[in-house]
Amino acid sequence: MMKKYSQLFSLVFFGIFSFFVTTASAIDLDEATRTVVVDGSGKTMVLTPEQVKRGKRLFNATCGACHLGGITKTNPNVGLDSEALSLATPRRDNVAALVDFLKNPTTYDGLESIAEVHPSIKSADIYPRMRSVTDEDLTAIAGHILLQPKVLTEKWGGGKIYY
Repeated sequence: MMKKYSQLFSLVFFGIFSFFVTTASAIDLDEATRTVVVDGSGKTMVLTPEQVKRGKRLFNATCGACHLGGITKTNPNVGLDSEALSLATPRRDNVAALVDFLKNPTTYDGLESIAEVHPSIKSADIYPRMRSVTDEDLTAIAGHILLQPKVLTEKWGGGKIYY
């Protein structure tokens, strides 16, 4: 008898808990937050909620192992924060530039290709996860990278002090 009540209690508790957790984690970002720069001319676009979710999922699956929290584990001096992206050569602080980087990655100074050591469309034979990534996926990933400084502020790219 006690076992039945404990199972029933567990089921009710789980149901109530999952209801509150689901509604609490479904954060809707406003349009201003979802607005990112598309290209070097300053043109902007508003990411759809689906693009935001897809970008986060794809980033975590394909980039998260080395760039968790916007840092670069292989080179902590180069992060994915807004300042670091804007100081790269060429600038990587817009969707088009990040998509270009994900297709053909170069060093921070832009002088050498790093396709053999950084996952990209160009090196999809070495990095199988990149084989099925489309341009839409790359745009969603780039949108996620540009959106995170607005959501996480200084934590994005902040390094060990936050993660």
